[in-house]
Amino acid sequence: MAETAKNPVVHMSTSKGDIRIELDAEKAPISTKNFLDYATAGHYDGLIFHRVIPGFMIQGGGFDASMSQKKTGAPIKNEAGNGLKNVNGSIAMARTNVVDSATAQFFINVKDNDFLNHKSTSSEGYGYAVFGQVIAGMDVVQAIEQVKTANRGMHQDVPVDAVVINSVKVEP
Repeated sequence: MAETAKNPVVHMSTSKGDIRIELDAEKAPISTKNFLDYATAGHYDGLIFHRVIPGFMIQGGGFDASMSQKKTGAPIKNEAGNGLKNVNGSIAMARTNVVDSATAQFFINVKDNDFLNHKSTSSEGYGYAVFGQVIAGMDVVQAIEQVKTANRGMHQDVPVDAVVINSVKVEP
């Protein structure tokens, strides 16, 4: 019998500590490849968690500490219908109101957010594509969740003291 491929695990080093995330390459192949491509290219290095909402989620992957948005590649297909749910500790692709608009930004759920799950193929019911789960470092995620935030121009819920993503590396 052929050995099944092991899911990739990434090590996210942040200014608050380390987070390990197992990606689901089987159920979310497009989102997993997309995230790994950005990680391997060093895209996330030096960016911040730019949106933190206690009791909801922490979001990163798009902005540096001066709130300058980093250039991204083309949007990917939304895989929200893959059966994975927006549960506590899951990582999902952030997007605009356009279903297939996700690029590099992601969020980590800090509670079960059922309302973000795929319900239908309509734009309102499509949901947010989960592509992995935190397997170590939820204490770090919770520490980030508790930072003081403020509004900065058009950006809301921005940490007052930047929470920096130092690097995202694929574990061997």
